[in-house]
Parts: sequence; C-alpha cells; structure tokens
Amino acid sequence: MYMKRIILILVVAMYGLSVQAQFSSAKLQASGLTCSLCSKAIFKSLTAIPFVDKVEADVATSGFDIAFKEGDNVDVDQLKKAVTDAGFSVAGLKIQAKLDEVAVKNDAHLTIQGKTFHFMNVKTQTVKGNVELTVLDKNFVSAKDFKKNAQYTKMKCYTTGVMEACCNKTASSAGTRVYHVTL
Repeated sequence: MYMKRIILILVVAMYGLSVQAQFSSAKLQASGLTCSLCSKAIFKSLTAIPFVDKVEADVATSGFDIAFKEGDNVDVDQLKKAVTDAGFSVAGLKIQAKLDEVAVKNDAHLTIQGKTFHFMNVKTQTVKGNVELTVLDKNFVSAKDFKKNAQYTKMKCYTTGVMEACCNKTASSAGTRVYHVTL
C-alpha cells in the first residue's frame, strides 16, 4: 500500500505541468510564393495532413487559415514539413489554443497535448480560454527575428529546439522537442 502511494505521488508530480488544451486553428504565413500555383501547392500539402480539417488560402498575403479536427493531436512540425515539402518556407505561425486556467511565466515549460512548450517574453500571468500562441522557433520566423528573440531567454533549448540540461526535467526528458512560443 505504501509503495502504491509513492508511485501515485510520483505520477502526479510528473504530470503536474501538463495542461488540458485543445488546438483549434492556426494562421500560417508562408514565404517564397510568387503565384497562385505556389499557393495551391502549399494548400494541397496542408490539406493532406490527417489532423487538418480545412484550409483557406489568401494568395494576396501568402497566408493560410488552418482549422484542426476537434480532438486530434496537432503536430506543429508536421505543418512546417508540409510547407517545406511543397518547396517553400514558413515565415510565421500562430496557433489558437483553448486552455484551462493555467499560470504562465517567462522561461516556463508547459506540456500541451503531450508536447513541451517553452514560453518566452511573457509576463507572469494566468491565462484561460482562447489564447494565441506565436511560434518563435527556427524555421518558423525569419533568421533576424530568431536572433532577436534569443535575448528573451538564456536557455540553450531555444537554439537547439530540444530539451537541454537547463530545462526542467519534470516536463520532458533530454532530447525531447521543445516548441518556443509567446502570447
């Protein structure tokens, strides 16, 4: 009985930073597009992703509004891969998340849908409801913006994109992908 209690306490502690959330949609800005055929290539690539429900393209702005299937697990890297597989790059990605009440602060790691998100350049606050998360990782912003955003953290995981020794190991283990976001 005593051992079961210890195991239960350890499990609760490990998942204490886990947040109940659902990603509903995203706004993706692509770069390198020169015509409507370019936009169509990205559109087709994005609509082939299993967790994507629908995509609306805006040729004038090279933007894509993406709706996710309710209850499906969203993979941010898969969105980027779809764009790069079409021959283009991501210039920006903003994801809409519906969060239960959760406290966020600068350099805090939170687990959302089984993935680790590192909050940067945020004030300590409690957020609830629909929240827009802007992805700050390499290949999701320009090289200039990536370098500028580095001032908001001293943690090595920002430059590598994976969990490092500086990170809180209760959220994930070393080498696990970390998504860097801001509100």
